[in-house]
Amino acid sequence: MGNADGGPPRLAASLGVPVVFFGAGLVDGDWRDSDECAGRPADRRCRHLGIPHGRAGLRRDAVAADLRIWRAPKRGRECRRPASAVLRAKDGANGGGVAVRTFGVEEELLVVDADTWRPLASGEGVVEQAASTGPHRLTVEMQQEQVEVIGPPCATLPEQLATIHQGRLLADEAARAVGGRAVALATPVWPGSPSLVPDERYRRIRQHVGLLADEQLTCGFHVHVQIEDREEGVAVLDRIRVWLPVLLALSANSPSWYGVDSGFASYRYQAWSRWPTVGPCEIFGSLQAYEQQSNALLRSGAPLDDAMLYFDARLSATFPTVEVRVADVCMDPVHAAVLAALVRALVETAARQWGEGKPPRPVSVAELRAWTWQASRFGVDGLLVSPTRGNPVPSGLVVAELLHLLQPVLDEYGEFDLVRTVTAAIVEHGSGARHQRQAYARSEDPADVVDIALSIGTPRLPQEVRARTGTDPAGAHEQAQAG
Repeated sequence: MGNADGGPPRLAASLGVPVVFFGAGLVDGDWRDSDECAGRPADRRCRHLGIPHGRAGLRRDAVAADLRIWRAPKRGRECRRPASAVLRAKDGANGGGVAVRTFGVEEELLVVDADTWRPLASGEGVVEQAASTGPHRLTVEMQQEQVEVIGPPCATLPEQLATIHQGRLLADEAARAVGGRAVALATPVWPGSPSLVPDERYRRIRQHVGLLADEQLTCGFHVHVQIEDREEGVAVLDRIRVWLPVLLALSANSPSWYGVDSGFASYRYQAWSRWPTVGPCEIFGSLQAYEQQSNALLRSGAPLDDAMLYFDARLSATFPTVEVRVADVCMDPVHAAVLAALVRALVETAARQWGEGKPPRPVSVAELRAWTWQASRFGVDGLLVSPTRGNPVPSGLVVAELLHLLQPVLDEYGEFDLVRTVTAAIVEHGSGARHQRQAYARSEDPADVVDIALSIGTPRLPQEVRARTGTDPAGAHEQAQAG
């Protein structure tokens, strides 16, 4: 990114994204000592940065208001790509005529005992109890102490937020039926060991990887974004790879590993990275190269099947989508929905770059592994490597660079203001990792961590709204917030 906008510091200030870490900050667009910004009272500092202030970060009533006054872009602004690659939004969504890529999410959730908050080995029972109606699917994962919620494709950010709410409520209500709760934590906060789901494939994986399977209990957040074809998908993968560490940092929600503070913001990524094929990929350049590498990995015997090609981002083997898998499950559903919107905008931006003949940034896999480690270690509470510079800078500046890149698409979708507000709040007030540490510090009790995760991550909706799951999700969310 050049200096047309006054350089990255001025850009960060113009976007309302704070950079207040490691002794340097942004004040009125210039680098200053952080005390000048950090010394302000919290409410004045947030107003100065354009961020709503409230307990635990961004106020929920502010987000609800943003969704109620959400405005679509003007009619007639079309994405410059084949119509077959997009869904024509209906019923006035996105201006009643702006073509958008559909996007869906998969959330992995921990199952805990409703009385003790300790992990509960009842994943199969939770899935059996789940309602069979509606657009969501609940499935087991490798361990009995977790479940996965698979949401339907969505066209708008408000719809995605309502869908995530509904999916979490579905999982939580099913967990309650077996004496548990479903909670958005990306790693276990209690000591213990998980219980393998009695499935033949999982048994084969356990035999193949040994201790990795015995310890594996992590919850990720996977975003599927519609693509025109697999050739376009590979072009997208080549161009989004440098920004995936930023998405990991924004999502970070796993400082604990079986009751021990890991020192990382996302220890889930570290535990997950021990598996073969996890991590960033090189630039492929073509679908043929992608398939050749996938086949070579399968021939090696390290992954047992193509479902074990655990790249940070990959082509879905089931759907016509790119699947971005780098993120932790977010504690806050608002953060999750905004992260999904960022992924969709990133995919659309990358596809346009490909169509315009712009090459991907030539960053090696070794460098990307280091960038991702940095994001896993510090999240938004430290330095991130800037893809435009190649060196570490305060996280708010890197988030500002990402927003600047995605602004044309987010503006078209009518999502930029809300995405900017929420991402700025994550940088200022922290992701789930910071909230977990703050909760634990109060009494050094892991139960407090589960309490805060349930309070933020699994809100109770009125019965009349929950009964409407699967119909008018944006309206359901508005009624829920008003209630």
